[in-house]
Amino acid sequence: MPIQILQDEVIAQIAAGEVIERPASVVKELVENALDAGAQHVRIAINGSGQRLIRVSDDGMGITADEVGLAFARHATSKLLTADDLPRIETLGFRGEALASIAAVSRVNLTTRHHNEAKGTTIRLEGGRVLDQRAVGAPAGTVLAVENLFFNTPARLKFLKAENTEKRQIASIVSRYAMAYSHVRFILEQDGREVFRANGTGQLADVLVAALGLDTFKNMIEIASESTSQAGETHIHVHGYTSLPSVQRTDRSRITLFINGRWVQDAGLSYAIVQAYHTFLMKGRYPVAVLMVSLPTD
Repeated sequence: MPIQILQDEVIAQIAAGEVIERPASVVKELVENALDAGAQHVRIAINGSGQRLIRVSDDGMGITADEVGLAFARHATSKLLTADDLPRIETLGFRGEALASIAAVSRVNLTTRHHNEAKGTTIRLEGGRVLDQRAVGAPAGTVLAVENLFFNTPARLKFLKAENTEKRQIASIVSRYAMAYSHVRFILEQDGREVFRANGTGQLADVLVAALGLDTFKNMIEIASESTSQAGETHIHVHGYTSLPSVQRTDRSRITLFINGRWVQDAGLSYAIVQAYHTFLMKGRYPVAVLMVSLPTD
């Protein structure tokens, strides 16, 4: 086979596979966009596993009419300009890949209105191609519906798990962001039934009760710690909740860590938490912990 340049459609589908692995990946990207847009209320609705429909609505700043089409172009972003910005990333997303990747492997309907504009815009795409775009009346914010995920890449459907597994993955994503952004109201609906709600009180404790249950939360204690320099400037701030030794698990899956509002999995940090329970827990037993770490972006 001779060397040749791939068609744009093929390039887009390959790139989409690097970003969108399953329905929960779509939810993650769209929720991050909503939070970066300053949303105070985020509603997520899915049908089945999310492969048929995912709809994320927010009351963020919205997208201006002249930028709606550009938002679905690859490497198009409002969050980054030059390489000098990379060490100072303060947003959840910045690569400009999310919307382009989602649109490449689904049918997308987006309705949005920038808070400074009188009219909104709706756009419809299929497999990354724009089918329709027009002005509409709409509230400030964005509603994005993703239908028939992987309709044009059926091989990827074989990698999806059972419907209940995919639902749990989505619920886990939503609950984590509710923990990290306790001032934001989150609602998750699955097949028309509300399964999770965080009321945006700004209190992490309220979210933990909703996510972990009251019985578990009653056996957790609040922690807070700051590391300061000689000049008195705060470098690292850690806060959250961790369980009493009476609450324990057989694996580390209930240790949840956030760095500057971003959920992370880090062996070093998890090890530090487990070591803090040395002699309090038997070997092979682990605590329930939700910890927020804040530090300078650089």
